[in-house]
Amino acid sequence: MLDKLIAYDTSLFLFLNDLGSTTWDWFWLTITNKLTFIPLYAFLLYLLYKAYGWKALLIMVVTIALMITFTDQFTNMIKRTVQRPRPCGNPDIIDQMRFIAVRCGKYGYFSGHSSNSMAVAVFAGLMLRKYYKNLIFFLLFWSAVVGYSRIYVGVHYPLDVLSGFTFGAISGFLFYKLTLYLVGRFSQT
Repeated sequence: MLDKLIAYDTSLFLFLNDLGSTTWDWFWLTITNKLTFIPLYAFLLYLLYKAYGWKALLIMVVTIALMITFTDQFTNMIKRTVQRPRPCGNPDIIDQMRFIAVRCGKYGYFSGHSSNSMAVAVFAGLMLRKYYKNLIFFLLFWSAVVGYSRIYVGVHYPLDVLSGFTFGAISGFLFYKLTLYLVGRFSQT
């Protein structure tokens, strides 16, 4: 059963990865770069400030930092435990795929980019839904694009990305609930 799932995952990876072209490589390399979305994060912090004020924003900055740290470290722990090689590190498919990332890395299950982007999308989308009800849909789409970029550049299988999304969504929701509690308790004037 697991072998069949891995075979399907590999086939889907090869299909999705092969959709790429050199014309668009620069775009997907930009999307997959962690620094690309700093302006988006700054804008989301500004929206959180406008919606909740300085006191609550300070609490949110701390909980966001904890959320990203938790999500990232848990992802790394799973990678070291599962030890599934990345597609770019798989000698059986390296000749059949497009690898354009800057580096490969050792293990890929599950995707840290996918889990972190989804955690931010769910957290910010839920925190701001009362003020910007459609923002969450944009953020979920953004996270999906980030996840696909990891397949495009050749460093993650689709299952790595989907698992990252799932864990990120859970993490984002839990930290959203924690933030609501902390803001309600400590930022009331």
